Parts: sequence; C-alpha cells; structure tokens
Amino acid sequence: MMTVAYCTFGCKVNQYETDCIAELMERNGFVTTDDMMTADIVIINSCTVTQSADVKLGQLLRRVRRQNPEAITIVAGCYPQAHGETALIKDADIIIGEANKTKIPEIISEFLEKHERLCDITPHQKGEKIERMSLSRRADKTRAIIKIQDGCDRFCSYCIIPYARGRSRSKPIEEIQAEASELALQGHRELILVGINLSCYGEDLGGIDLADAVHAACLSTADRVRLGSIEPEMLTENIIKRLSHEAKLCPHFHLSLQSGCDRTLERMRRRYNSSEYRELVKLLRAYFPYCAITTDVMVGFPGETEEDFLESVEFVKEIAFAGVHVFPYSEREGTVASKMPGSVPKAERYRRAEIMSEAAKIGEEAFREAHSGKVVSVLFEHEKDSNYHQGHTKDYLMVKVSKVQDTLWKEIRDVKITECKDNCLYGELINPTAD
Repeated sequence: MMTVAYCTFGCKVNQYETDCIAELMERNGFVTTDDMMTADIVIINSCTVTQSADVKLGQLLRRVRRQNPEAITIVAGCYPQAHGETALIKDADIIIGEANKTKIPEIISEFLEKHERLCDITPHQKGEKIERMSLSRRADKTRAIIKIQDGCDRFCSYCIIPYARGRSRSKPIEEIQAEASELALQGHRELILVGINLSCYGEDLGGIDLADAVHAACLSTADRVRLGSIEPEMLTENIIKRLSHEAKLCPHFHLSLQSGCDRTLERMRRRYNSSEYRELVKLLRAYFPYCAITTDVMVGFPGETEEDFLESVEFVKEIAFAGVHVFPYSEREGTVASKMPGSVPKAERYRRAEIMSEAAKIGEEAFREAHSGKVVSVLFEHEKDSNYHQGHTKDYLMVKVSKVQDTLWKEIRDVKITECKDNCLYGELINPTAD
C-alpha cells in the first residue's frame, strides 16, 4: 500500500478540502503518514493569498524533491488555478486546480499507469456548482470543519481569490445537515462553518441565506456551531436576529475589516465604509451581548498615507476587537491594486504593522480581562502542556487549568477564571471529578 503525506497552506477552507482528499485517498486504499520525506506520495494543497504563501510553496516543493526524490508530488488548489503551470511548481508530477480535487485518486492512478507528468486545471465558469465534497470525520481533531460556500464575486482591488476560487456558490442545505449530523455522530462536539465569502451563502440557491445554513448545522447533536470569517456587506440585521435564536451558535464573529479609513476602503473596492461597519458591530453586540468580534487589518495599501493609517489605528482602538490579525499589504500580480500608484515601501508597511498590532492589544487585553472571576464553558483539546489541560471558550479564548487526570479531550466543562496572563486565561474546574 502506498503512503501519502499532506501539507495544507492557507485558510480553514483548504484544511477542510485536504481532510476530504485524505478521506477519499484512504477509501481508495492509500495510507496516511505524517512524514513527507518518506511518503510515496506528497499532496500539497496550496494558497496564493500572499506572496509569502507562494514562496513557502516553492521552498517546500524543492525540499521534498531534494530529500524524497522518488515521491510522487502533487500541487493542488489556489496557486495553480490562479497562476497556471509556472516555474515555481514545474517540479511537481501532478498539478491540479480547484475544480477536480475529488478526482485526485483517479488522477494518481492515471499517472501510475502512464508515468507522464499531468496537469489538470479547469477554468472557472459562471454558473458552476460547488464541487461536491463531504467529510465524515476529522481524525484526532477536536472540531470539525464544514465548507458550505466557495468562491467570491466581490473582486476587491487587492485580492486574487476570485480568480483562484471562481464565483460564489453554495452547498445545498440538505447536504450541510447530513454532513453536520455525521460529524457530530463521530464525536465532534463543535462544528465550524467556513467559506471563501460566508456572508454570500445562498445567493445562488435562491430564498436562503447564512442563517438557514447555521440552523441546518444546529439540528445536529453537536454542542457548538461556529462561523468562520465573514465579510460585512451581506450581514443584515434580519440575519443577525435569526442567528441570535440559535442557542448552539458560538458568540464569536470574525468580521473582516481590512482598514478603518474610508479613503483606503474605497481604493480597496470594499463595499462598506467605516460607519456601516461600526453599525454592524453595534448590531452584533446588541443581539449577542459580550460577543467576541475579531478581524483582519491590512496596512501599507497603495496610496495609504500616514493620515489614512492613523485614522485606521484610531478606528481599531474605538471598536476594541477581541482579536486582530494585522498584516502588511502584499502585491498580487493580476490584481488592480498591483498597478496602483503610491506604493508604500515594505519597511514602512512592517513599521505600520507593528504600530497597529500594539494598538489592537488594548482591546484584546480588555476583552480577556473582562472574563476574570466568571464561569465559562470550555471545550478541551489535546494537551500540549504536561502541566495543564487546555481548551477554548465559546468566544474562542484559550483557557488552561491544572491537570486533574490524563486527558479532558473533547469534554466540555465549566471553569472559573482566576487569572489572565500571556494572552491566555487560567482557571479552576468547577467540578474536577465530573464524568
């Protein structure tokens, strides 16, 4: 039996797709291994959101070729779909775009028969349906991811993802419900619904939206349902109100911002301004009191002046996010932004990223401190520290408690928070001897 190792770059959508590929491979008689340098086959599920992702892809492929020259190497996903068969991935034996990941076992069989390099990149088409993928389990994982949406129609000026992922398309409700039920039956107590642009879920299906998808997942026996990253422009008060009726939905919303300056948002071709974003945050906090709102913020976008940047910093301070992922702008060839004037020097981009990160810490620390003395529900994960059990709250804060037994993996227990330090909460189990 041939062994297969996997490497996933990028977002939770890619993680889900790799899990689906691995499950398909196992059904076809392949055996999973964690060692890429001894595996018979290495499958790399690529990302191309940033230039850094491209560089890491090339480095990994060269290292596998050097240390495991007999392996069959496969590069799949966003990079080949967006860029084609480039010099960066010329050493791969098989190159597959976004459309045919579920056909990887068949494509490997064809390669083994012909012993010829294969390239399978199908151009995206308007009106195409989402590739049918489903997952029955995530081995050794606490949470299960379900991809319910793919693609994006928004074409922000800096983003290459619409070219890599195609137009927005959605998984039918009945498939979400069936997949959620199966994953819950396999012991996953939390389900994470993900997509490339989650808030557009259902646009192509007619008459349904994100709240319907969440309801379908909540019908499972899972204890928690969580949403992945959400774009702001399609999240209406009606949807938020309906989401608030779902008791299993975790009060954690990763609401993409990108910039707190309206001039920058306009150049980015985002479909909202700072005032609209602020009102959306108010709605979320009204319907989900004390919810965690996290975000992404880009700095150093072409044309971003010091005044624009400082305006964005002040907006981040005002909103007081529970968590902020700050990153410098990265040029993506083929996007509108890559040709824009006013390029910000890379050193300045990194300087601004440091300043923004420091500003974000004010809200992050305040959100964590607000949990001191409270009792929170924690889903425990695999222990990475011999002295502590660890897990996450519903609003996705890390909690550690002193060891009371070998493992609390996949247990949900109440914890009283006694201390906040090192970006983490520490506490005591309310009932250490509970079953």
